Amino acid sequence: MKQILAITGKELQTSFGTPMASIFIGFFLLCSLFSFFWLETFFARNIADIRPLFSWMPLLMIFLAAALTMRQWSEEQKMGTLEVLLTLPVRIHQLVIGKFLAVLLLTACALFLTVGLPITVSMMGNLDWGPVIGGYLGALLMAAAYISIGLFVSSRTDSQIISLMLTVLLAGFFYLIGSTGITDFFGNRASDFLRALGTGSRFTSIERGIIDLRDIVYYLSIALFFLCLNIFFLDRTRWSFGATTAAYRKKALAAVLLISANLLAANIWLAQVNTIRVDLTGQKIYSLSPATRDIIANLPEPLVLRGYFSAKTHPLLSPLVPRIKDLMSEYQHASKGTVQVSFADPKFDEELESEANQLYGIKPVPFQVAGRYEASVVNSYFHILIKYGDQHAVLGFNDLIEVKPQADGTLDVALRNLEYDLTKSIKKVVYGFQSLASVLAENPDKFNLVSIVTPDSLPEPFRQLPATISTVLEKLEKESGTRLHVEEINLDGQTEEARAAVAGKYGIEPITVSFFSDDTFFLHLMLTTADTMERIYLTPDMGEAEVRREIEGAIKRNGTGFTKTVGVWTPANAENQPMLQHGPEDSYQILQQLLKENYNLKKVELAAGRVPGDIDVLLLAAPREMKAIDLLAVDQFMMQGGAVVALAGNYLLDLSPSAQTLQVKKVKDGLTELLAFHGITVDETLVMDKQNEPFPIPVTRDLGGLVIQEIQRLDYPFFVDVRPENMAQTNPITASLPAVTMNWASPVLIDDTKLAGRQVAVLLKSSPESWLHEGTSIEPDFNRYPNSGFAPGADFTQQNLAVAVSGAFTSFFADRPDPRLEKPAEKMEEDESEAIKESPLTLEGEEDQEIKAAPIPLLRKSPGTARLVVVGSSEFVNDTVLSMSQGMGMDRFLNSLEFVQNIIDWSVADEDLLTIRSRGSHARLLKPMSRQEQTFWEWLNYGLAMAALVGLGMYGAGRRRKEQPMRLVGEKS
Repeated sequence: MKQILAITGKELQTSFGTPMASIFIGFFLLCSLFSFFWLETFFARNIADIRPLFSWMPLLMIFLAAALTMRQWSEEQKMGTLEVLLTLPVRIHQLVIGKFLAVLLLTACALFLTVGLPITVSMMGNLDWGPVIGGYLGALLMAAAYISIGLFVSSRTDSQIISLMLTVLLAGFFYLIGSTGITDFFGNRASDFLRALGTGSRFTSIERGIIDLRDIVYYLSIALFFLCLNIFFLDRTRWSFGATTAAYRKKALAAVLLISANLLAANIWLAQVNTIRVDLTGQKIYSLSPATRDIIANLPEPLVLRGYFSAKTHPLLSPLVPRIKDLMSEYQHASKGTVQVSFADPKFDEELESEANQLYGIKPVPFQVAGRYEASVVNSYFHILIKYGDQHAVLGFNDLIEVKPQADGTLDVALRNLEYDLTKSIKKVVYGFQSLASVLAENPDKFNLVSIVTPDSLPEPFRQLPATISTVLEKLEKESGTRLHVEEINLDGQTEEARAAVAGKYGIEPITVSFFSDDTFFLHLMLTTADTMERIYLTPDMGEAEVRREIEGAIKRNGTGFTKTVGVWTPANAENQPMLQHGPEDSYQILQQLLKENYNLKKVELAAGRVPGDIDVLLLAAPREMKAIDLLAVDQFMMQGGAVVALAGNYLLDLSPSAQTLQVKKVKDGLTELLAFHGITVDETLVMDKQNEPFPIPVTRDLGGLVIQEIQRLDYPFFVDVRPENMAQTNPITASLPAVTMNWASPVLIDDTKLAGRQVAVLLKSSPESWLHEGTSIEPDFNRYPNSGFAPGADFTQQNLAVAVSGAFTSFFADRPDPRLEKPAEKMEEDESEAIKESPLTLEGEEDQEIKAAPIPLLRKSPGTARLVVVGSSEFVNDTVLSMSQGMGMDRFLNSLEFVQNIIDWSVADEDLLTIRSRGSHARLLKPMSRQEQTFWEWLNYGLAMAALVGLGMYGAGRRRKEQPMRLVGEKS
């Protein structure tokens, strides 16, 4: 070991004794920083990572390794010192390893000089240090492979230039063989094989933050192989080729072949092992989450995951297939055999293709590909089938892939969020297959159904309902076994004290027989668990199916294992405008399509004064023009313990033909009174913020009397850019969100007195440099304000933009008239005219008149499970805003949709997918910066690198000055 370290030290002194090492390292640094900031457009990506640095590392490292190794053996041969080295009492492998370590340390020094880059990036955003550490470790392994190639080539020639060129060619061959320029011309299997041989393609997983044993062994195998060749050929220069050395030569050659065979066998064996790896990312985004493991670990029946991938597909999709297969195999491994994974190419199996087309609707997707001589269209399968029992789901190209345009005009094709897409589909098919009994058996809580009835005092319309309820309860009890307890309480013949005790225990009231009678009766159905209590809504016209649906809906709201149902209320479409060529469109279709992927989605009407019993969470998108009966439906849904999400912005984008400029319109008759009663007020101003998202807006300019309108992407204060520091970091809704843009948002004010006793979380806030704006004009005026287009802000302060409240709520109608008892004005006039025609003195036949029962009493207080989320903007998920953001090549709109999805998950207390959804490469964004700040950080990195390089050069120069010349024997001092 001492000999190896001595040779390493000697080589390092020689390298620092000349300025060549500093020149090569300086060129490497310059190219690295240039590619990072310019070629990869770091600031335009707006992601706090250093993947752009590592993406160029496989190519830049070739030239650095070639430059640093070209003189190692070539100079020894040219100067005639190789023979001296080989006759020293040092083994050849010690010479080779010593030189190898010296160059590796020089390379490590070059990599260390780039550390300023991740340090400054961490100051610009929330950098994940795991992939950074893994990237540098992988870069050293790759450098070791290139250095061993360079040393071998250098030992075969005495010309440094030839050594440099041959090293670049040989190392470049290993890089190019796995590059897309080569693999694009082959199918999936051949491409996978070539990528397994490429040094650059092997580095992509390390670049993402995954240290895979297969990649480590691959780079070490290349290094060991060429080091063995280096030792072999150096030793070969000492051989005589007579009979006396024949046995030694055979043994040396056999050793090289044996080592090579073992390295090859190790790589072939490990190629099938995809579970020995380390995910260095902070959120473990490339490993199965605990939520996924819990879901697949509790599957009572086998689940089929089948990948349909064609051998010939689009070149940009081909590198993604191995990643998909690896993750699907992880599902199988984590499930311990419950998940059955397979892969197939329907192109080679007509029976399989027919099954895929007819049973599952899987059909090939046409892709245009460029061949060596012409462009062609390839029909390719790129699908995943998830099958559980008689339920199935299919993930196709559009579900798995996201495509983003790059600055150079190319497309970046990547997997969207594969684990999330797979797990949500698994959850959907599993919950769709499970029966009520199986889900009840898996719930930790025992459900109790309590029927409270006075059969003898029921009015005629309700006489048949108790028997119907008893029949349904009996069937449910048989189906569920011991997990559902049924109790029937008959209050007929009970004392008033006993009745009052039951009513107090379950929080119910007697029902009035009719509007003109003081007689009362009991007809209540309650669902209780250890922590919750919910009254099930009953009407006299219900049959068995309707009663069962209401009961199941209550069980689903209070249990787990079901696909939740989201009820969406959107305002009625505007009347057709004569100036428009098409009819009105729903403004929230994109949001609804996204929600359909995870939940059962139903459009609801509130005019009946109630929300259907199977709804778990009620989403109110831009509530306006709501009548008292609509508010009653919302109120009573909360009183049942339901969750209400109100996207209750006070202003909407005015898209009417009469709107000549960019402006908003005021919302009328929304949820103002109801929310204010619960302690939440959406203010009638708009929030403006210096921290905002640029957006394309029409700008009017006067050019010497010529007025033109153009589209410019400018800072727009009405698009508030909310970053993690202004979010509720402990709330699961916002804990993992990178950013949310609130478009034309109003402040959400909180009354602490009214909200006392409930859990309140402010989800989103504007920055401290925000202010309020009054009025509906939202277009910039550059004539009055040339710099920004808007008046300078005043009274800067943070504003609440979204609030979540949970706990027990009091009914808004507890002390107000019941809207169900109020008749519309036209109906009252009709009744009055009918009353005039009849004599008020004639009451004959009164006993034959139908007695109409009064409505079921209103619930006056909710259980503690009720939840209310209020967002001060509805336009942030409006189709128009989302489409404009998407059209500009921006993906910020995905965060807005993700925010709403997280709210829905939290509202139904189903947070499995919530923890997976936010994991991804775009979870860490750069802080908002001006152009001047971006320039400062860029030049700071250049300055730090050059300062470090100058320091390195000064160190080498100092060592050269301190060197003492060797005195010859007999020379006088």
